[in-house]
Amino acid sequence: MKMLTADALAAAERYMLLNARLIDRLRYERLVGGGSPDRVLAVLRAYQNADGGFGNALEPDLRGPGSQPEPVEVAFWILDEMDAFDDPMVLRACDYLMTITTADGGVPFVTPSVRETPRAPWWETPDDPPGHLIPTASIAGLLHKHKINHPWLGPATEFTWAEIEKTTEFETYTARAIVNFLERVSDRDRAHEQFARLREAILATVALDPDAQGEAHFPLDFAPEPGELPLFSDEILQRHLDALIDQQTSEGGWEPNFPMWTPVVRHEWGGFLTVERLKTLKAYGRLV
Repeated sequence: MKMLTADALAAAERYMLLNARLIDRLRYERLVGGGSPDRVLAVLRAYQNADGGFGNALEPDLRGPGSQPEPVEVAFWILDEMDAFDDPMVLRACDYLMTITTADGGVPFVTPSVRETPRAPWWETPDDPPGHLIPTASIAGLLHKHKINHPWLGPATEFTWAEIEKTTEFETYTARAIVNFLERVSDRDRAHEQFARLREAILATVALDPDAQGEAHFPLDFAPEPGELPLFSDEILQRHLDALIDQQTSEGGWEPNFPMWTPVVRHEWGGFLTVERLKTLKAYGRLV
């Protein structure tokens, strides 16, 4: 079993100092050195807009200042990491979600205002976008985990269940959103029932070969920390943890395996993903 050495961690720190955004530098400091969560939250607040949503390139591929649903998910994962779901940012963001929720209870993948600002080419939408499991499912799952009471959550939960229960196959990002929801939603019997039905379809979207090239999604993308749902064997997880350690670059960070469409996002994503990879290694006991 490989461990991330002290020298490798020092290289990661150097990568973060040379390349990462302030918010990710502070997340790194919190993760490995016990830095203050208050500093992370102070920076996160700068990404929140007056309407309660998040923008301002918190999701690096959405460069505009305006609020979009996916940056809310990014913000909520950071708030989860800080164990800070009692922060007022959460309910303000839920208020924003209420303003963009569709008739069926979900929020769109992206809203039409995205057309007004620079963004990665895959952020496209029709004029009247429907609700989508991305990011509705992950956001709802995190709100259930932290037992947040807000009017948005009930309809969003019913939307997510309805979409999951009529689903038999899906692409990888949707599969990850479904797993995020099923790991955290309060109705555990229903979650396990749907997981058992969909497990093989979820696994069909996963690259089990750690050397797979291109925009592959690996077991640790679905299970970045030990979870309740038995998606992967311990043998598979341990193999991919070894591979994750080997994937640290000569610069000290971990690189994205999806298209970089403008130069700045390489290191913005690199800083974000380096923290995510180190979180995973720590969660599985692979940091010295």
